[in-house]
Parts: sequence; structure tokens; C-alpha cells
Amino acid sequence: MNAATSSAARKRPVNLTLNEALVQEARALSGNLSATVEAMLQEYVARERGARAQKQRQAAVACQDWNAVLDAHGSFADEHSPL
Repeated sequence: MNAATSSAARKRPVNLTLNEALVQEARALSGNLSATVEAMLQEYVARERGARAQKQRQAAVACQDWNAVLDAHGSFADEHSPL
């Protein structure tokens, strides 16, 4: 758990522009709209971090695979040096 998801983290008011009818309905359904939105943001941040980490892992694997091809076969450009 990091500072962004810690329940002991300092809280501050923020301004959001949201659909008024949606906010009214959410307030009626939630006893604590701020806590509900905060929980949803925590889920979003965790999901996005996971997705970005997955893309980074995929890119690292692609680089390793490409480097293995270059090590085994060399580069096409090696035969066409401008020097």
C-alpha cells in the first residue's frame, strides 16, 4: 500500500465537474459520496498501474526477443554501411 491508497493519507477538498443528476442519484445511493468516489479512484489507479506494468513487461520481452534475433542473425543494415 502506498500513500495514494493509504486510508491515513491526508485528505483535501477538490473541485470536479460532474453531471448534477448523476451526483444527486449517487448521493441517494451512497451514505458517503466522498468515500465511494475515493474507493473507485483507488480501484482505477490500481487497474491502470497494473495495465502499465503489463505493457512494460511486454515491451521488455519484445526487446529481449529482438535482441536475440539480432544476436543470432545480425542486422540487415550491417551489410549496407554508408562508410
